[in-house]
Amino acid sequence: MREGVRKVEAHALHGAHFRYFDFLLVAFVVVLLLSNVIGAEKRSFVAVPGIGAWPFGAGILFFPISYLIDDVMTEVYGYARARRAIWTGFAALAFMALMEWTVVHLPVAPGWTGQAAYERVFGSGWRIILASMAAFFVGDFVESVTMAKLKIWSRGRRLWLRFWGSTIVGEGIDSLIFYPIAFLGMADWPANTMLEVMLSQFVLKVGWEVLLTPVTYAVVGWLKRREGVDVYDVGTNFTPFSADV
Repeated sequence: MREGVRKVEAHALHGAHFRYFDFLLVAFVVVLLLSNVIGAEKRSFVAVPGIGAWPFGAGILFFPISYLIDDVMTEVYGYARARRAIWTGFAALAFMALMEWTVVHLPVAPGWTGQAAYERVFGSGWRIILASMAAFFVGDFVESVTMAKLKIWSRGRRLWLRFWGSTIVGEGIDSLIFYPIAFLGMADWPANTMLEVMLSQFVLKVGWEVLLTPVTYAVVGWLKRREGVDVYDVGTNFTPFSADV
């Protein structure tokens, strides 16, 4: 155990205040919202030697950071506080969807010519909104639970295994939920394209996690030293339907 860092069970920290959790919470929500607004629908590609153009959703460049932050919160502060962050993000997504729908459907001022472009960017249909919220809710909770339980199982060792394992499970579920609900059957999203994008999104998400492993180790280690605790979710109630810490 690092000097100055206590190994504690999560229930022993009920109601405790941490110095840096709020910063992670804000970063988590900001990344979640911006990646859903800016990159949800755009399709891009990378040239892969021997394969050709490999399509991916543009949001993949930044959305996985929200899952990374979720993993860090679970590892450092325990599942209950990560669960509160997930509910905060879910509420923010719901409000963003309501705000988008409201402003898109407001009457257009005479002479303003930007409505079509505005609707294209912010007028996400009900399928994309539903898919985004469902995929986030299920995927993030599954990832956080997996992370917490792997920490108990591994007795706090092999941080890389916890991060990679939880990402494979959580991001896999996220992709399996989002793309079929959002795009299956749409004329400009043929099934083969949707499956290619879904697969590439999953591979890139996991790849991001692997590439950022040294950064993750540094951030987790720094936070544990600054907060002075190493939290284990022994005896934690893993229901998602609570906001208690």
